[in-house]
This record gives sequence, C-alpha cells and structure tokens, in this order.
Amino acid sequence: MTAMPDAFARARYFESFPDRAVACRLCPRGCLLKRGGIGACGARFNRDGVLVAASYGKVSAAALDPLEKKPLYHFFPGRSVFSIGGYGCNLKCAFCQNSGISQFNPPTVDMSPEEVAAAGTAGGSLGVAYTYNEPSIAAEYVGDCALAVRKAGGLNVLVTNGFMNPEPLADLIPLIDAMNIDIKAFNNDFYRRLCGGGLEPVLETAKAAARKTHVELTTLIIPGENDAIPELADLAGWIADNCGRTTPCHLTAYHPSYKLTRAAATAAHLRNAGRIFRARLDYVYLGNLHAPDFADTVCPACGRTVIARSGFAVDASGLGESGTCAGCGADCRVITAK
Repeated sequence: MTAMPDAFARARYFESFPDRAVACRLCPRGCLLKRGGIGACGARFNRDGVLVAASYGKVSAAALDPLEKKPLYHFFPGRSVFSIGGYGCNLKCAFCQNSGISQFNPPTVDMSPEEVAAAGTAGGSLGVAYTYNEPSIAAEYVGDCALAVRKAGGLNVLVTNGFMNPEPLADLIPLIDAMNIDIKAFNNDFYRRLCGGGLEPVLETAKAAARKTHVELTTLIIPGENDAIPELADLAGWIADNCGRTTPCHLTAYHPSYKLTRAAATAAHLRNAGRIFRARLDYVYLGNLHAPDFADTVCPACGRTVIARSGFAVDASGLGESGTCAGCGADCRVITAK
C-alpha cells in the first residue's frame, strides 16, 4: 500500500488564530488547539498553525460485509459492500461497541482513495462503506475516497453518529448514496452524560440527510437509559415528522461493553420499543437478537412479505421492480438499482 502524500494531510475545516492556534470546525465540539494540540476525536492536530487530518488514509479494519450488517435493509438487499474504518471518534460513548478503534490507537495500514475505490468495485462489492469507527472525523479522506469510488462506478455508504457541522455534511452528502445515522437517545442529558456530546446536531444531520439521500436510522436500546415509553414515542414521532414515516429504523439490543456494565437489553425490551415505533413508522427492525417478527420487510399497503430475512440471508422474491411490492405494486421504498 502507498503512503499518503503530505499535501493530503491538511484539514479542510478549521479557523486560524493568533499564536498559531486553530479551531476545528468539523464537528460541534469546535476544539480550540494550541500548537501541537490534538482534537478530542484523536484524529486531528495542530501542526505549527495548520490543522492536520492525521487519520487521512489510515485504515484499521477492512472487510466485505453484507449491507444488512450496516444495517441497511432498504438499500440493495442481499448485496455486499467493501467496508473500511480508521480510528478515533468525536463522541465518548460509555457503551461503545467498537471502543478498540474508536477510543484507542489501533494498528493501521495506508490506503489511498484509488486503492479504496479499486477494492470497493471488485469481488462483487457494490462500493464502499465508511464505518466501524466514526468516519466523519476523517471527512477529507472519506470525501476523496467517495469521489474515487463514484468515478469507478461504485456507490458510497456512510455509517455515522451524525455529530457533525452543516458545512462538511453538505460537502459529503452529494457523494453518499446511503447513510445509517445513530440517534442514540431522544434526550440531551443522555448525550451529555454517556456520550460527551449533544442531541440537536444529530437531529439536524438526520433531517438534512433525509432530504438528499437514502437514510436509515439506528437506536441502541439501553434499559433504564433511553427506553422509557414517552421518550421512545417522542423519538418515533420526531422521525415520522422530520424524516418521513417510511424511514427504516433499526432498534438494536445493548450488551455490556467498554465502560457501561448495565444489564443487557432483553427481547422484551426490544419488542416493546418496536411496538411503540410501529405505531408511527412503517419499517421497524430489531437487531442483535433473534426476532423473526421484526426482521422481514412487509408491504404497508397489503401486508405481503416483500423481503424475508434470516440473519444476513435475504429472500427478496416478494419484491417487484423499482422497490415495489410484487403483490399490490405499492412503493416499499427499497433501492434496487443504481
């Protein structure tokens, strides 16, 4: 693999101040860094008055994954995507499921955008997914890779916590074909206590993205933290009103991880959340446990199963052309063609 030319390391989103201090403008944290300072994400630092995207081209994990693993259930069902991750995160979630690469410095290899694009359009891959850690903190690299993937004929998927500023989001969205955005809870106190961030920027990201590209949303259900019935009902209502009731939503089961040792979510926790979401949303799925009644895509018009799932195995024989129900022809909002 090739090393990155130094010119690529300069960040695109920062403001300069006297004494060679800089303020990062990539995410709502707005880290103010003196010379030699490192951002809270661990991936950007002040090199003599210039903000450097230190994680540019650094890949800690790569795999060919089912799109259902992202999770994306309404975007090319049954296809696979070359998935890459770097290191670092602009949130500090106590329950992080990938803390080995998001909160620490894992081994990495260098991979140019052209190499990413070549891997993402080979071996049956639909394109590239930027995932595993938080990809938005490497917005420059993701943008360059996404452009190379587009030129090579592939598609781009962004799996993100949504905690980013409007300008870099607006720059990325035209290159992104599908997004899965985490809405970790529907209360700011949760974000402050358990994530070190805030809710409102995430909601703004979800709204903006839903107007421009295919969006699916994920919430990790943590008993006693974000599973109160009124909060779940409010979140489902917000999604329906701001992103649309046809927005696919994934409710996944928390298990103890990283710093949070609270008892794991049970099937009862998730099914309760699923029933609340289904009152306002057409497509609700449960993850991290066996829940056949919340795995399939069902036509909201006639009740026919259009996509049956068992784990990551997919049977889309009930799906008609252009993402419609083969039975009644209703639009099931499934993307099946470039």
